[in-house]
Amino acid sequence: MKYVDEYRDRAAAKQYATAIRESATRTWSLMEVCGGQTHTIVKYALDEMVGGNIRLLHGPGCPVCVTPLELVDKATMIAAQPEVIFCSYGDMLRVPGSIQDLFTVKARGGDVRIVYSPLNALEIARANPDKQVVFFAVGFETTAPANAMAVFQAKQLGVTNFSVLVSHVLVPPAIEAILGAADNCTQAFLAAGHVCTVMGVEEYRPLAEKYRVPIVVTGFEPLDLLQGILMCVRQLESGRAEVENQYARSVREQGNAPAQALMQRVFRVIPRKWRGVGEIPRSGLGLSEEFAAFDAERRFGVAEYSAEEDAECISGAVLRGVSKPQECAAFGGRCTPAHPLGATMVSGEGACAAYYRYRHQAAKATVGR
Repeated sequence: MKYVDEYRDRAAAKQYATAIRESATRTWSLMEVCGGQTHTIVKYALDEMVGGNIRLLHGPGCPVCVTPLELVDKATMIAAQPEVIFCSYGDMLRVPGSIQDLFTVKARGGDVRIVYSPLNALEIARANPDKQVVFFAVGFETTAPANAMAVFQAKQLGVTNFSVLVSHVLVPPAIEAILGAADNCTQAFLAAGHVCTVMGVEEYRPLAEKYRVPIVVTGFEPLDLLQGILMCVRQLESGRAEVENQYARSVREQGNAPAQALMQRVFRVIPRKWRGVGEIPRSGLGLSEEFAAFDAERRFGVAEYSAEEDAECISGAVLRGVSKPQECAAFGGRCTPAHPLGATMVSGEGACAAYYRYRHQAAKATVGR
């Protein structure tokens, strides 16, 4: 296959869906761990195509969604300071904090800028030596190499007015936290292909063996996901619990070794809070001591700040696969993309946003005809 349309072929998708239905002799619960995969599943109704024996659960695969409330608050505190240029990807601007979001800070005069790379933020710092430039370093292992490179280059170039507010999280500890939870009902995982492009697949093998769950590294298009689901079902039906790689066109067993080496030098593994989930041991990245001078939390004195989550928002249950977005009493009413209670409604990869866009709005349009 060379073109994206081939991965969205309707006839091939129907064949995969038929094979899944014929293979599943009982109900199986599978979880995808990527917000992009969630949106593909909901947009193309893959959960409806595969039949009632397959339950697709949506996991904590949206890095914006799992960024803890207190880090959003720290971002707004820093961004509101007059000497600061605060740089972020666009999907973080509407994520609600305790009092305000970054968009509100910008509307009130804060210098908040959308960038497309952390290296853009570094260039802004070099062009504005009289300002403190802060980049909101959010993401899974996928974006960590680029953020590590920006910090590494800042040190090499002697740029002292650049720092990063780090909110990196790691996928395997989150999977283990889900599997170890008392309310877990997940029996197999579709692992995120882009994460494994960086990290490889080896770190998933101990999880598959310890918890006896199939883990299939999967891409993001409909046929990728349907093939990944079929691979999981065949493992479950045969009693196997292995790591398989559906996304072989991008993922290699050992991943990207130079990227991993740079991450290991710039970052260190730390405990990390996940929004709506709580703290997971060894599930995050913070700056190593060698690069601690570029830590925005230390530079602006906000490291000890903490905040409580909104009790009304059930995003934590959604991110753990325990609840679906439409099961929330606030969904589509008190919580919409324009007025979100939680990050899962506002993020471009959030499960609540996917259901609102592809299911709730579509249903309203159908009723109105």
